[in-house]
Amino acid sequence: MHFFFVYIIIKIMAENDIVNYVNTLQEVLLARKDWLESSEMEKLKDNLRAYHTSYASLYNLYLKKKLIDEDPYKNESKISELAVPESEPFTEAKRLEQLSIRLSDFDNQLDFLANFYTLSTDFLNLERVKRIVGLVRYIDWPSLSPDNVSIMTKAVSDLTNQSKAGVDTITLSIIGESLNRLSKTTTSIMVTLKDLNTYYRENYKLSIRQNISQNMSANEATLDNIRKKLPAAMPGTPFYKELVDEIIKEDYSPSGQDLKDVLLSSLMLKTEKKKATKAVIDYKTILLDGIQVIGGASKPLTEIAQKLDENNAIFESEKKGFIYVIKELIRQITNGEPEEIIYNMEYFDQTKDTTVKEKVNFHQFRSDLDKKIKFLSSFMKGAAYNKIAAMSEDQVIGYLERNIKDMQTLHKTLNALDDHFKAKATQNDRTKIKGIKPELSALKNTFVKANQLRYDYSAQKEEDEQMKRLGINRENDDLPQNAAPAQPQDQKKDNKAPGNTGKAPNTAGKTPVNTSKAPPSNTGKAPATAKAPSNTGKAPNTGKAPTNPISSKNAG
Repeated sequence: MHFFFVYIIIKIMAENDIVNYVNTLQEVLLARKDWLESSEMEKLKDNLRAYHTSYASLYNLYLKKKLIDEDPYKNESKISELAVPESEPFTEAKRLEQLSIRLSDFDNQLDFLANFYTLSTDFLNLERVKRIVGLVRYIDWPSLSPDNVSIMTKAVSDLTNQSKAGVDTITLSIIGESLNRLSKTTTSIMVTLKDLNTYYRENYKLSIRQNISQNMSANEATLDNIRKKLPAAMPGTPFYKELVDEIIKEDYSPSGQDLKDVLLSSLMLKTEKKKATKAVIDYKTILLDGIQVIGGASKPLTEIAQKLDENNAIFESEKKGFIYVIKELIRQITNGEPEEIIYNMEYFDQTKDTTVKEKVNFHQFRSDLDKKIKFLSSFMKGAAYNKIAAMSEDQVIGYLERNIKDMQTLHKTLNALDDHFKAKATQNDRTKIKGIKPELSALKNTFVKANQLRYDYSAQKEEDEQMKRLGINRENDDLPQNAAPAQPQDQKKDNKAPGNTGKAPNTAGKTPVNTSKAPPSNTGKAPATAKAPSNTGKAPNTGKAPTNPISSKNAG
Protein backbone atom coordinates (compact mmCIF):
# COMPACT_ATOMS: atom_id res chain seq x y z
CA MET A 1 0.00 0.00 0.00
CA HIS A 2 2.88 2.31 0.91
CA PHE A 3 4.49 1.82 -2.52
CA PHE A 4 1.17 2.54 -4.22
CA PHE A 5 0.92 5.96 -2.54
CA VAL A 6 4.54 6.73 -3.41
CA TYR A 7 3.76 5.86 -7.03
CA ILE A 8 0.73 8.17 -7.04
CA ILE A 9 2.73 11.05 -5.54
CA ILE A 10 5.53 10.61 -8.10
CA LYS A 11 2.97 10.45 -10.94
CA ILE A 12 1.28 13.68 -9.76
CA MET A 13 4.63 15.45 -9.44
CA ALA A 14 5.62 14.36 -12.96
CA GLU A 15 2.31 15.53 -14.39
CA ASN A 16 2.70 18.88 -12.60
CA ASP A 17 6.19 19.27 -14.10
CA ILE A 18 4.79 18.70 -17.60
CA VAL A 19 1.88 21.10 -17.03
CA ASN A 20 4.27 23.80 -15.76
CA TYR A 21 6.54 23.28 -18.77
CA VAL A 22 3.57 23.45 -21.16
CA ASN A 23 2.47 26.77 -19.63
CA THR A 24 5.99 28.21 -19.85
CA LEU A 25 6.44 26.96 -23.42
CA GLN A 26 3.13 28.51 -24.43
CA GLU A 27 4.18 31.92 -23.09
CA VAL A 28 7.57 31.73 -24.81
CA LEU A 29 6.01 30.71 -28.15
CA LEU A 30 3.46 33.54 -27.97
CA ALA A 31 6.31 36.02 -27.48
CA ARG A 32 8.20 34.43 -30.36
CA LYS A 33 5.11 34.62 -32.58
CA ASP A 34 4.73 38.34 -31.82
CA TRP A 35 8.39 38.88 -32.68
CA LEU A 36 8.06 36.98 -35.98
CA GLU A 37 4.89 38.85 -36.95
CA SER A 38 6.09 42.33 -35.98
CA SER A 39 9.69 42.09 -37.12
CA GLU A 40 10.53 39.15 -39.36
CA MET A 41 7.51 38.78 -41.65
CA GLU A 42 7.99 42.23 -43.23
CA LYS A 43 11.65 41.42 -43.83
CA LEU A 44 10.60 38.17 -45.48
CA LYS A 45 8.09 39.95 -47.75
CA ASP A 46 10.68 42.57 -48.78
CA ASN A 47 13.34 39.95 -49.45
CA LEU A 48 10.95 37.79 -51.51
CA ARG A 49 9.95 40.79 -53.65
CA ALA A 50 13.61 41.68 -54.19
CA TYR A 51 14.34 38.02 -55.04
CA HIS A 52 11.54 37.93 -57.64
CA THR A 53 12.48 41.30 -59.18
CA SER A 54 16.11 40.19 -59.60
CA TYR A 55 15.08 36.85 -61.11
CA ALA A 56 12.60 38.58 -63.47
CA SER A 57 15.46 40.75 -64.82
CA LEU A 58 17.47 37.64 -65.72
CA TYR A 59 14.43 35.76 -67.05
CA ASN A 60 13.51 38.65 -69.39
CA LEU A 61 17.11 38.83 -70.59
CA TYR A 62 17.06 35.11 -71.44
CA LEU A 63 13.90 35.73 -73.48
CA LYS A 64 15.34 38.74 -75.31
CA LYS A 65 18.50 36.82 -76.19
CA LYS A 66 16.34 33.93 -77.49
CA LEU A 67 18.04 31.54 -75.09
CA ILE A 68 14.59 30.25 -74.06
CA ASP A 69 11.19 30.44 -75.72
CA GLU A 70 8.23 32.43 -74.50
CA ASP A 71 5.61 30.29 -72.78
CA PRO A 72 2.31 30.85 -74.67
CA TYR A 73 0.31 29.69 -71.63
CA LYS A 74 2.19 31.79 -69.06
CA ASN A 75 -0.62 34.30 -68.42
CA GLU A 76 -3.30 31.61 -68.36
CA SER A 77 -1.87 29.81 -65.32
CA LYS A 78 -4.06 29.68 -62.22
CA ILE A 79 -2.22 29.28 -58.92
CA SER A 80 -4.11 28.40 -55.75
CA GLU A 81 -1.14 27.06 -53.74
CA LEU A 82 2.63 27.15 -54.12
CA ALA A 83 4.29 24.31 -56.01
CA VAL A 84 7.97 23.84 -56.82
CA PRO A 85 8.53 23.43 -60.62
CA GLU A 86 9.90 20.21 -62.09
CA SER A 87 13.62 19.60 -61.55
CA GLU A 88 14.06 16.13 -63.06
CA PRO A 89 16.82 15.56 -65.65
CA PHE A 90 15.94 16.07 -69.32
CA THR A 91 17.50 15.03 -72.61
CA GLU A 92 19.43 17.49 -74.76
CA ALA A 93 16.65 17.31 -77.38
CA LYS A 94 14.13 18.51 -74.75
CA ARG A 95 16.46 21.08 -73.16
CA LEU A 96 15.01 24.24 -74.78
CA GLU A 97 11.40 23.16 -74.22
CA GLN A 98 11.93 22.09 -70.60
CA LEU A 99 13.95 25.16 -69.59
CA SER A 100 11.36 27.47 -71.20
CA ILE A 101 8.47 25.80 -69.34
CA ARG A 102 10.24 25.44 -66.00
CA LEU A 103 11.68 28.96 -65.83
CA SER A 104 8.31 30.43 -66.86
CA ASP A 105 6.58 28.39 -64.15
CA PHE A 106 9.26 29.48 -61.64
CA ASP A 107 8.59 33.13 -62.51
CA ASN A 108 4.83 32.64 -62.03
CA GLN A 109 5.32 30.91 -58.68
CA LEU A 110 7.66 33.66 -57.43
CA ASP A 111 5.22 36.34 -58.57
CA PHE A 112 2.41 34.61 -56.66
CA LEU A 113 4.60 34.16 -53.57
CA ALA A 114 5.97 37.72 -53.52
CA ASN A 115 2.79 39.61 -54.40
CA PHE A 116 -0.26 37.52 -53.48
CA TYR A 117 0.62 34.77 -50.99
CA THR A 118 -0.47 35.34 -47.40
CA LEU A 119 2.72 35.61 -45.38
CA SER A 120 1.62 35.55 -41.76
CA THR A 121 2.31 33.28 -38.81
CA ASP A 122 -1.36 32.28 -38.64
CA PHE A 123 -1.47 31.14 -42.27
CA LEU A 124 1.91 29.49 -42.74
CA ASN A 125 2.73 26.04 -41.38
CA LEU A 126 5.45 23.41 -41.78
CA GLU A 127 4.19 22.27 -45.19
CA ARG A 128 3.96 25.81 -46.55
CA VAL A 129 7.37 26.77 -45.21
CA LYS A 130 8.72 23.66 -46.92
CA ARG A 131 7.26 24.85 -50.25
CA ILE A 132 8.77 28.31 -49.85
CA VAL A 133 12.16 26.74 -49.08
CA GLY A 134 11.81 24.59 -52.20
CA LEU A 135 11.14 27.65 -54.38
CA VAL A 136 13.92 29.78 -52.89
CA ARG A 137 16.44 26.93 -53.29
CA TYR A 138 15.10 25.78 -56.69
CA ILE A 139 18.16 27.48 -58.17
CA ASP A 140 21.23 27.60 -55.93
CA TRP A 141 22.16 31.24 -56.54
CA PRO A 142 24.98 31.43 -53.95
CA SER A 143 26.69 28.50 -55.73
CA LEU A 144 25.70 29.23 -59.34
CA SER A 145 28.16 27.27 -61.45
CA PRO A 146 28.23 24.99 -64.53
CA ASP A 147 29.65 22.31 -62.19
CA ASN A 148 26.75 22.42 -59.70
CA VAL A 149 25.08 19.04 -59.13
CA SER A 150 21.61 20.62 -59.38
CA ILE A 151 20.20 20.21 -62.91
CA MET A 152 18.44 23.61 -62.89
CA THR A 153 21.32 25.49 -61.24
CA LYS A 154 23.74 24.16 -63.83
CA ALA A 155 21.36 25.01 -66.71
CA VAL A 156 20.72 28.56 -65.44
CA SER A 157 24.46 29.09 -65.00
CA ASP A 158 24.95 28.15 -68.67
CA LEU A 159 22.13 30.50 -69.75
CA THR A 160 23.59 33.36 -67.71
CA ASN A 161 27.05 32.92 -69.23
CA GLN A 162 25.53 32.85 -72.74
CA SER A 163 23.47 35.98 -72.02
CA LYS A 164 26.67 37.95 -71.27
CA ALA A 165 27.98 37.49 -74.80
CA GLY A 166 27.91 40.64 -76.96
CA VAL A 167 26.12 42.90 -74.47
CA ASP A 168 27.01 46.42 -73.35
CA THR A 169 28.55 47.29 -70.00
CA ILE A 170 25.20 48.46 -68.56
CA THR A 171 23.59 45.07 -69.26
CA LEU A 172 26.60 43.29 -67.76
CA SER A 173 26.24 45.46 -64.68
CA ILE A 174 22.52 44.59 -64.41
CA ILE A 175 23.34 40.86 -64.66
CA GLY A 176 25.98 41.14 -61.96
CA GLU A 177 23.73 43.15 -59.67
CA SER A 178 20.84 40.68 -60.12
CA LEU A 179 23.05 37.68 -59.32
CA ASN A 180 24.53 39.41 -56.28
CA ARG A 181 21.08 40.35 -54.94
CA LEU A 182 19.72 36.84 -55.55
CA SER A 183 22.59 35.36 -53.55
CA LYS A 184 22.15 37.80 -50.64
CA THR A 185 18.35 37.59 -50.50
CA THR A 186 18.52 33.76 -50.59
CA THR A 187 20.67 33.82 -47.45
CA SER A 188 18.42 36.34 -45.68
CA ILE A 189 15.23 34.48 -46.61
CA MET A 190 16.61 31.17 -45.38
CA VAL A 191 17.47 32.72 -41.98
CA THR A 192 13.84 33.85 -41.56
CA LEU A 193 12.48 30.50 -42.76
CA LYS A 194 14.68 28.75 -40.21
CA ASP A 195 13.15 30.88 -37.43
CA LEU A 196 9.65 30.16 -38.74
CA ASN A 197 10.39 26.46 -38.95
CA THR A 198 11.59 26.47 -35.33
CA TYR A 199 8.38 28.15 -34.21
CA TYR A 200 6.09 25.76 -36.11
CA ARG A 201 7.94 22.66 -34.88
CA GLU A 202 7.65 23.65 -31.24
CA ASN A 203 4.07 24.85 -31.67
CA TYR A 204 3.17 21.44 -33.10
CA LYS A 205 4.75 19.76 -30.07
CA LEU A 206 2.91 22.14 -27.74
CA SER A 207 -0.42 21.24 -29.39
CA ILE A 208 0.29 17.52 -29.04
CA ARG A 209 1.06 17.98 -25.35
CA GLN A 210 -2.05 20.10 -24.67
CA ASN A 211 -4.43 17.83 -26.54
CA ILE A 212 -2.98 14.36 -26.04
CA SER A 213 0.13 13.62 -24.02
CA GLN A 214 0.41 15.89 -20.98
CA ASN A 215 -1.76 13.63 -18.79
CA MET A 216 -0.11 10.42 -19.96
CA SER A 217 2.26 8.38 -17.85
CA ALA A 218 5.66 7.35 -19.20
CA ASN A 219 4.26 3.90 -20.10
CA GLU A 220 1.28 5.41 -21.92
CA ALA A 221 3.25 8.02 -23.86
CA THR A 222 4.33 5.91 -26.83
CA LEU A 223 4.42 6.65 -30.54
CA ASP A 224 1.60 4.20 -31.26
CA ASN A 225 -0.69 5.55 -28.52
CA ILE A 226 -0.22 9.17 -29.60
CA ARG A 227 -0.71 8.25 -33.27
CA LYS A 228 -4.00 6.48 -32.45
CA LYS A 229 -5.35 9.41 -30.42
CA LEU A 230 -4.31 12.10 -32.94
CA PRO A 231 -7.24 11.86 -35.44
CA ALA A 232 -9.88 12.27 -32.72
CA ALA A 233 -8.02 14.87 -30.63
CA MET A 234 -6.65 16.97 -33.54
CA PRO A 235 -8.60 16.21 -36.75
CA GLY A 236 -6.69 16.80 -39.96
CA THR A 237 -3.33 17.23 -38.19
CA PRO A 238 -0.49 15.18 -39.73
CA PHE A 239 1.55 12.81 -37.56
CA TYR A 240 5.24 13.75 -37.49
CA LYS A 241 7.10 10.83 -35.91
CA GLU A 242 10.29 12.81 -35.41
CA LEU A 243 8.56 15.55 -33.42
CA VAL A 244 6.53 13.13 -31.29
CA ASP A 245 9.80 11.30 -30.51
CA GLU A 246 11.21 14.60 -29.26
CA ILE A 247 8.17 15.09 -26.99
CA ILE A 248 8.66 11.66 -25.41
CA LYS A 249 12.38 12.25 -24.81
CA GLU A 250 11.82 15.75 -23.38
CA ASP A 251 8.95 14.77 -21.06
CA TYR A 252 9.81 11.23 -19.97
CA SER A 253 13.54 10.49 -20.39
CA PRO A 254 16.19 10.99 -17.66
CA SER A 255 17.78 13.80 -19.73
CA GLY A 256 14.39 15.39 -20.40
CA GLN A 257 14.84 18.37 -18.06
CA ASP A 258 18.16 19.32 -19.65
CA LEU A 259 16.62 19.07 -23.12
CA LYS A 260 13.71 21.31 -22.10
CA ASP A 261 16.00 23.87 -20.44
CA VAL A 262 18.15 24.14 -23.56
CA LEU A 263 15.07 24.39 -25.77
CA LEU A 264 13.44 27.16 -23.72
CA SER A 265 16.70 29.07 -23.64
CA SER A 266 16.98 28.94 -27.44
CA LEU A 267 13.37 30.08 -27.91
CA MET A 268 13.42 33.01 -25.51
CA LEU A 269 13.83 36.50 -26.90
CA LYS A 270 16.36 38.81 -25.34
CA THR A 271 14.90 42.28 -24.75
CA GLU A 272 17.43 45.06 -24.90
CA LYS A 273 17.07 48.73 -24.10
CA LYS A 274 19.00 50.99 -26.32
CA LYS A 275 18.93 54.61 -27.23
CA ALA A 276 16.77 55.22 -30.25
CA THR A 277 18.76 57.14 -32.83
CA LYS A 278 16.28 56.90 -35.67
CA ALA A 279 16.77 59.74 -38.10
CA VAL A 280 13.88 61.93 -39.12
CA ILE A 281 12.18 60.30 -42.12
CA ASP A 282 11.71 62.44 -45.21
CA TYR A 283 8.34 61.02 -46.25
CA LYS A 284 8.13 63.13 -49.38
CA THR A 285 11.35 61.57 -50.69
CA ILE A 286 9.72 58.13 -50.53
CA LEU A 287 6.88 59.40 -52.75
CA LEU A 288 9.29 61.09 -55.17
CA ASP A 289 11.21 57.82 -55.44
CA GLY A 290 7.89 56.21 -56.45
CA ILE A 291 7.40 58.91 -59.10
CA GLN A 292 10.83 58.18 -60.57
CA VAL A 293 10.16 54.42 -60.55
CA ILE A 294 6.94 55.00 -62.53
CA GLY A 295 8.95 57.21 -64.89
CA GLY A 296 11.12 54.19 -65.63
CA ALA A 297 8.11 52.64 -67.42
CA SER A 298 8.93 54.85 -70.42
CA LYS A 299 11.70 52.46 -71.53
CA PRO A 300 9.62 49.23 -71.82
CA LEU A 301 6.72 51.25 -73.28
CA THR A 302 9.02 52.60 -76.02
CA GLU A 303 10.02 49.05 -76.97
CA ILE A 304 6.38 47.95 -76.85
CA ALA A 305 5.29 50.82 -79.14
CA GLN A 306 7.84 49.81 -81.76
CA LYS A 307 6.68 46.18 -81.76
CA LEU A 308 3.00 47.18 -81.90
CA ASP A 309 3.68 49.28 -85.01
CA GLU A 310 5.40 46.35 -86.70
CA ASN A 311 2.58 43.95 -85.79
CA ASN A 312 -0.06 46.41 -86.99
CA ALA A 313 1.81 46.84 -90.29
CA ILE A 314 1.71 43.06 -90.78
CA PHE A 315 -2.07 43.06 -90.22
CA GLU A 316 -2.60 45.99 -92.57
CA SER A 317 -0.48 44.39 -95.31
CA GLU A 318 -3.06 41.62 -95.51
CA LYS A 319 -5.68 44.15 -96.63
CA LYS A 320 -3.64 45.78 -99.37
CA GLY A 321 -5.30 45.39 -102.74
CA PHE A 322 -6.19 47.70 -105.65
CA ILE A 323 -9.08 49.42 -103.79
CA TYR A 324 -6.92 49.98 -100.70
CA VAL A 325 -4.16 51.59 -102.84
CA ILE A 326 -6.71 53.97 -104.47
CA LYS A 327 -8.15 54.97 -101.07
CA GLU A 328 -4.69 55.57 -99.66
CA LEU A 329 -3.72 57.68 -102.70
CA ILE A 330 -6.85 59.85 -102.31
CA ARG A 331 -6.15 60.28 -98.59
CA GLN A 332 -2.61 61.46 -99.26
CA ILE A 333 -3.75 63.92 -101.97
CA THR A 334 -6.43 65.42 -99.74
CA ASN A 335 -4.28 65.30 -96.59
CA GLY A 336 -7.05 63.28 -94.97
CA GLU A 337 -6.84 61.42 -91.69
CA PRO A 338 -5.72 57.77 -91.87
CA GLU A 339 -8.52 55.26 -91.99
CA GLU A 340 -9.47 54.13 -88.52
CA ILE A 341 -8.17 50.74 -87.41
CA ILE A 342 -10.34 49.19 -84.73
CA TYR A 343 -9.30 46.09 -82.83
CA ASN A 344 -12.04 44.27 -80.90
CA MET A 345 -10.39 42.61 -77.93
CA GLU A 346 -11.56 40.42 -75.10
CA TYR A 347 -9.71 39.59 -71.88
CA PHE A 348 -10.36 38.33 -68.38
CA ASP A 349 -10.12 41.08 -65.74
CA GLN A 350 -9.08 39.43 -62.47
CA THR A 351 -9.97 42.51 -60.40
CA LYS A 352 -13.58 42.30 -61.60
CA ASP A 353 -13.59 38.49 -61.98
CA THR A 354 -15.25 38.80 -65.38
CA THR A 355 -14.48 38.91 -69.09
CA VAL A 356 -14.09 42.45 -70.48
CA LYS A 357 -14.63 43.46 -74.11
CA GLU A 358 -12.72 46.49 -75.35
CA LYS A 359 -12.49 48.35 -78.68
CA VAL A 360 -9.14 49.95 -79.42
CA ASN A 361 -8.76 52.64 -82.08
CA PHE A 362 -5.17 51.81 -82.94
CA HIS A 363 -4.05 55.20 -84.31
CA GLN A 364 -5.57 57.07 -81.38
CA PHE A 365 -4.13 54.53 -78.94
CA ARG A 366 -0.63 54.89 -80.43
CA SER A 367 -0.83 58.67 -80.32
CA ASP A 368 -1.85 58.54 -76.65
CA LEU A 369 0.92 56.02 -75.95
CA ASP A 370 3.59 58.32 -77.42
CA LYS A 371 2.32 61.16 -75.23
CA LYS A 372 2.38 58.89 -72.19
CA ILE A 373 5.98 57.83 -72.92
CA LYS A 374 7.11 61.44 -73.25
CA PHE A 375 5.19 62.34 -70.09
CA LEU A 376 6.72 59.48 -68.06
CA SER A 377 10.24 60.29 -69.29
CA SER A 378 9.89 63.72 -67.69
CA PHE A 379 9.43 62.08 -64.28
CA MET A 380 13.07 61.02 -64.08
CA LYS A 381 14.61 64.50 -63.73
CA GLY A 382 14.04 67.94 -65.17
CA ALA A 383 11.39 70.64 -65.04
CA ALA A 384 8.44 68.25 -64.67
CA TYR A 385 10.09 66.40 -61.79
CA ASN A 386 10.97 69.68 -60.08
CA LYS A 387 7.37 70.81 -60.44
CA ILE A 388 6.14 67.61 -58.75
CA ALA A 389 8.80 67.95 -56.04
CA ALA A 390 7.41 71.39 -55.22
CA MET A 391 3.92 69.96 -54.55
CA SER A 392 2.62 69.09 -51.09
CA GLU A 393 2.79 65.47 -49.86
CA ASP A 394 -0.96 65.02 -50.38
CA GLN A 395 -0.68 66.24 -53.97
CA VAL A 396 2.31 64.00 -54.70
CA ILE A 397 0.69 60.85 -53.29
CA GLY A 398 -2.49 61.57 -55.28
CA TYR A 399 -0.37 62.06 -58.40
CA LEU A 400 1.50 58.80 -57.73
CA GLU A 401 -1.70 56.80 -57.15
CA ARG A 402 -3.27 58.08 -60.40
CA ASN A 403 -0.23 57.11 -62.44
CA ILE A 404 0.00 53.65 -60.82
CA LYS A 405 -3.65 53.09 -61.72
CA ASP A 406 -3.02 54.33 -65.29
CA MET A 407 -0.12 51.88 -65.67
CA GLN A 408 -2.24 48.98 -64.39
CA THR A 409 -4.99 49.78 -66.92
CA LEU A 410 -2.48 50.27 -69.74
CA HIS A 411 -0.84 46.94 -68.87
CA LYS A 412 -4.18 45.12 -69.28
CA THR A 413 -4.84 46.76 -72.67
CA LEU A 414 -1.34 46.06 -73.97
CA ASN A 415 -1.52 42.45 -72.82
CA ALA A 416 -4.86 42.05 -74.62
CA LEU A 417 -3.42 43.62 -77.81
CA ASP A 418 -0.48 41.21 -77.69
CA ASP A 419 -2.84 38.23 -77.37
CA HIS A 420 -5.06 39.64 -80.15
CA PHE A 421 -2.19 39.96 -82.64
CA LYS A 422 -1.00 36.42 -81.91
CA ALA A 423 -4.46 34.88 -82.09
CA LYS A 424 -5.74 36.69 -85.18
CA ALA A 425 -2.65 36.55 -87.38
CA THR A 426 -2.82 34.29 -90.43
CA GLN A 427 -0.78 31.12 -90.44
CA ASN A 428 1.77 32.70 -92.79
CA ASP A 429 2.17 35.81 -90.65
CA ARG A 430 2.10 34.18 -87.22
CA THR A 431 5.88 33.72 -87.07
CA LYS A 432 6.39 37.41 -87.95
CA ILE A 433 4.35 38.72 -85.00
CA LYS A 434 6.60 40.05 -82.23
CA GLY A 435 5.54 39.25 -78.68
CA ILE A 436 5.84 41.87 -75.93
CA LYS A 437 5.66 39.65 -72.83
CA PRO A 438 9.22 40.50 -71.59
CA GLU A 439 8.49 44.22 -71.90
CA LEU A 440 5.10 43.76 -70.18
CA SER A 441 6.86 42.04 -67.29
CA ALA A 442 9.31 44.96 -67.00
CA LEU A 443 6.36 47.39 -67.11
CA LYS A 444 4.60 45.50 -64.32
CA ASN A 445 7.70 45.61 -62.17
CA THR A 446 7.67 49.42 -62.30
CA PHE A 447 4.14 49.88 -60.99
CA VAL A 448 4.49 47.05 -58.45
CA LYS A 449 7.64 48.69 -57.03
CA ALA A 450 6.04 52.15 -57.11
CA ASN A 451 3.01 50.77 -55.31
CA GLN A 452 5.27 49.26 -52.64
CA LEU A 453 6.87 52.68 -52.06
CA ARG A 454 3.41 54.23 -51.76
CA TYR A 455 2.51 51.58 -49.19
CA ASP A 456 5.80 52.13 -47.29
CA TYR A 457 5.05 55.85 -47.14
CA SER A 458 1.54 55.26 -45.73
CA ALA A 459 2.70 52.64 -43.21
CA GLN A 460 5.62 54.69 -41.87
CA LYS A 461 3.53 57.86 -41.74
CA GLU A 462 0.77 56.09 -39.78
CA GLU A 463 3.32 54.57 -37.38
CA ASP A 464 4.89 57.97 -36.74
CA GLU A 465 1.52 59.60 -36.10
CA GLN A 466 0.55 56.84 -33.66
CA MET A 467 3.81 57.36 -31.74
CA LYS A 468 3.09 61.09 -31.51
CA ARG A 469 -0.46 60.44 -30.26
CA LEU A 470 1.05 58.25 -27.53
CA GLY A 471 3.41 61.07 -26.59
CA ILE A 472 6.55 59.13 -27.56
CA ASN A 473 9.50 61.04 -28.98
CA ARG A 474 11.23 58.63 -31.34
CA GLU A 475 14.54 60.49 -31.18
CA ASN A 476 14.91 60.96 -27.40
CA ASP A 477 13.10 58.11 -25.64
CA ASP A 478 14.57 54.74 -24.75
CA LEU A 479 12.57 52.22 -26.72
CA PRO A 480 12.67 48.47 -25.97
CA GLN A 481 13.91 46.54 -28.95
CA ASN A 482 13.12 42.88 -29.59
CA ALA A 483 16.33 41.17 -30.42
CA ALA A 484 16.76 37.84 -32.14
CA PRO A 485 16.45 34.69 -30.03
CA ALA A 486 19.29 34.08 -27.62
CA GLN A 487 21.50 31.20 -28.67
CA PRO A 488 23.29 29.11 -26.00
CA GLN A 489 26.95 28.83 -26.93
CA ASP A 490 26.96 25.04 -26.83
CA GLN A 491 23.85 24.74 -28.96
CA LYS A 492 24.78 26.92 -31.94
CA LYS A 493 26.27 24.01 -33.80
CA ASP A 494 23.02 22.03 -33.42
CA ASN A 495 20.75 24.77 -34.76
CA LYS A 496 20.78 23.84 -38.39
CA ALA A 497 18.45 24.89 -40.92
CA PRO A 498 15.42 25.15 -41.11
CA GLY A 499 15.18 21.48 -40.52
CA ASN A 500 16.53 18.52 -38.75
CA THR A 501 19.12 15.90 -39.42
CA GLY A 502 16.77 13.12 -38.46
CA LYS A 503 18.58 12.56 -35.14
CA ALA A 504 16.63 12.60 -31.91
CA PRO A 505 18.88 14.47 -29.45
CA ASN A 506 19.04 18.12 -28.47
CA THR A 507 16.71 19.73 -30.98
CA ALA A 508 16.39 23.40 -30.22
CA GLY A 509 12.93 23.84 -31.54
CA LYS A 510 10.94 23.55 -34.69
CA THR A 511 6.91 23.44 -35.60
CA PRO A 512 3.25 24.09 -37.58
CA VAL A 513 0.25 26.21 -36.66
CA ASN A 514 -3.29 27.27 -37.59
CA THR A 515 -4.18 28.35 -41.14
CA SER A 516 -6.35 31.44 -41.30
CA LYS A 517 -5.87 33.69 -44.33
CA ALA A 518 -5.15 37.37 -44.15
CA PRO A 519 -5.48 39.66 -47.20
CA PRO A 520 -2.33 39.91 -49.29
CA SER A 521 -0.36 43.11 -49.51
CA ASN A 522 -1.36 45.64 -52.12
CA THR A 523 0.86 45.05 -55.10
CA GLY A 524 -1.14 46.60 -57.86
CA LYS A 525 -2.39 43.24 -59.01
CA ALA A 526 -5.46 41.17 -58.32
CA PRO A 527 -5.13 37.89 -56.47
CA ALA A 528 -4.22 35.14 -58.87
CA THR A 529 -5.37 31.66 -58.49
CA ALA A 530 -2.43 29.71 -60.64
CA LYS A 531 -1.72 26.44 -62.35
CA ALA A 532 -0.51 24.32 -59.44
CA PRO A 533 -2.76 21.66 -58.00
CA SER A 534 -4.89 22.87 -55.13
CA ASN A 535 -3.28 22.01 -51.85
CA THR A 536 -4.17 23.00 -48.32
CA GLY A 537 -0.77 22.38 -46.91
CA LYS A 538 -2.10 19.63 -44.59
CA ALA A 539 -1.30 15.97 -44.95
CA PRO A 540 -4.24 13.57 -45.28
CA ASN A 541 -5.31 11.79 -42.14
CA THR A 542 -4.15 8.29 -42.96
CA GLY A 543 -2.72 7.33 -39.58
CA LYS A 544 0.72 7.02 -41.26
CA ALA A 545 3.58 9.42 -40.93
CA PRO A 546 3.71 11.74 -43.98
CA THR A 547 6.89 12.65 -45.82
CA ASN A 548 9.02 14.52 -43.33
CA PRO A 549 8.65 18.27 -44.15
CA ILE A 550 11.32 19.25 -41.71
CA SER A 551 14.41 17.30 -42.66
CA SER A 552 17.60 19.15 -43.40
CA LYS A 553 17.34 17.99 -47.00
CA ASN A 554 14.10 19.86 -47.55
CA ALA A 555 15.16 22.89 -45.56
CA GLY A 556 18.18 23.42 -47.73
